[in-house]
Amino acid sequence: MDGPSGGCPPPAAAPSRAKLPLGIVFSTALFCGEGAAAAVLCLSYGHSEDRFWLALTVFFVLCPSVLVQLTLIFVHRDLSRDRPLVLLMHLLQLGPIIRCVEALVVYCWSGKEEEPYVTITRKRRLRKGYEVEMEQEVGHSVRRLATHRNAFKRMAVIQAFLGSTPQLTLQLYISILEKYVPAARAVLMGICLVSVTYGALVCNILAIQVKYDDYKVQLRPLAFLCIVLWRSLEISTRVAVLVLFSTVFKHWIIPIALANLLVVFFLPWVQFWRSGTRLPDNIEKNFSRVGTVVVLCAFTLLYASINMFCWSAVQLKLADRDLIDKSQNWGRLAVYYVARLLENTALVILWYFFKTDVYENICTPLLVVQLLLGYCLGIYFMLLFFQYLHPCRQLFRHNVADFLHCVCCLQRSPGTPLRLQAPHEPGVRHSIV
Repeated sequence: MDGPSGGCPPPAAAPSRAKLPLGIVFSTALFCGEGAAAAVLCLSYGHSEDRFWLALTVFFVLCPSVLVQLTLIFVHRDLSRDRPLVLLMHLLQLGPIIRCVEALVVYCWSGKEEEPYVTITRKRRLRKGYEVEMEQEVGHSVRRLATHRNAFKRMAVIQAFLGSTPQLTLQLYISILEKYVPAARAVLMGICLVSVTYGALVCNILAIQVKYDDYKVQLRPLAFLCIVLWRSLEISTRVAVLVLFSTVFKHWIIPIALANLLVVFFLPWVQFWRSGTRLPDNIEKNFSRVGTVVVLCAFTLLYASINMFCWSAVQLKLADRDLIDKSQNWGRLAVYYVARLLENTALVILWYFFKTDVYENICTPLLVVQLLLGYCLGIYFMLLFFQYLHPCRQLFRHNVADFLHCVCCLQRSPGTPLRLQAPHEPGVRHSIV
């Protein structure tokens, strides 16, 4: 660490207070809002007999909804408990609603009567270059709320990148072909964009919490705003480029999308196979080897879907018991964004030269410049976050400025290899799954 460590003994453990589960309420609102907007849009597709668009819209609503229900059941371990009403709500695809009500009830009852603590947590907080150790008593209410929050964070990511992103892409494609955006479709696309941005924000928070598990991490409002700008620009421009390209090259977009998905999907498995280690056995103690492989494949599919549209903020490492590579690898980050920028540039230039008469009323050169500048602006906000606003930037051995300086030095002296060491980060005691 850059600053000296605090030498004072940790203070006496203080009881941890339950916080209002705003993230749970917001995730539930997005889930219900997207489903309601999609239902209204499906009614309009049914009246106009657009059965193909109707089928795709329903698929991108139901498929992630089923995965969301399974995720909530898996995190809460409800299959081994006698809770028929909760399981019925999940079968009706209304699981997030009953879970949100449960979390609000737990929050309302917390603190009204004294309860014994379950455990004592020890965390470190960074304050002006010093590490301050903190102890907190964790009661039953706080622990139950933490379980709900963990479940809804994973739900938000699944809903965003397996449901909202394909739905946004589909509805934008339909709007361009029809040259018309009805109110129901505009509302659905707006909710999807908010859902995707929120899912990417949750990815960043989960990545920080997993890599720095021993530290009390809290995002400042400016860092929160920077991430929102970074992710919204990155995802919206990426979706727009893919949709514009697909309107001209309808048959080429499928192999391009599959190549993006399969390369990222198989890369962690190839690295795992080359390492020669065994499958992690801490996913779920009741799972067989086949069940463990199925869960890891689903997790890898989600990882590949995220990376198709934006940086996932973590790197999978199936040989590790926590499934996450905890080092801050600036090289991979740079390779990803350079490759994505080149791909977006190539796709949008191909669209520009082969565009049809659909875009005759649009200033296409200006649109090309806006899309590329928008993606570059998203990269700028990403660099700004890691350089100045990351909550654990004091733990970095090398930051963005150091990496760029090393790259410039490497270009001046080609014989000097670039060697960046991973930061020394504390071990993680829980898995991201």
